[in-house]
Amino acid sequence: MKQLFAIAAAMILSTAAFSQTSMKEYKVGHIVTVSLPEYMMKAGDLNSSSIIQYKNTVKDVYGFIIEDNKEEMLLSDISYASIKEFYDDFIKDFLAGEEKRKVGVAAYQKKGDTNFAEADITYYDKDAKADIYYLVGIVETKTSFYKILSWCTVENKAKFKAYFQKIIYSLKD
Repeated sequence: MKQLFAIAAAMILSTAAFSQTSMKEYKVGHIVTVSLPEYMMKAGDLNSSSIIQYKNTVKDVYGFIIEDNKEEMLLSDISYASIKEFYDDFIKDFLAGEEKRKVGVAAYQKKGDTNFAEADITYYDKDAKADIYYLVGIVETKTSFYKILSWCTVENKAKFKAYFQKIIYSLKD
């Protein structure tokens, strides 16, 4: 009985000690929504840094989305004044050094509080022995920049580009 009393007293004292410390709430993560064509399946083998990966191997189309959280970037002393500045910094290194790399002119638009950029990029992939088409999308929200990279062969660009654009413009956080 004395042991039970001692345990109960210790619990009350430790609770009292903890209750005097103020708490600060932190929000961790947030919800991101994106719409994918029905023929796309979630994947797990394209990019380990992505928040979502998608593909259809039969149609030979692939993609993924990477989030760059603005608050986390600031902790590393990285800050971008605009979506154009973020896009320019990203695109200068994307597929740099690849054969026949061609970067189209980026198109920018704003919908509500969200900024969008998109650009066509093609290059020759030695392993696939094919010309590859990427639609690179950048989405800037209040909290993050998102890189949306979708690709297929150049021959299939006309079939899939509109779907790739729908993916970009569907992203919300």
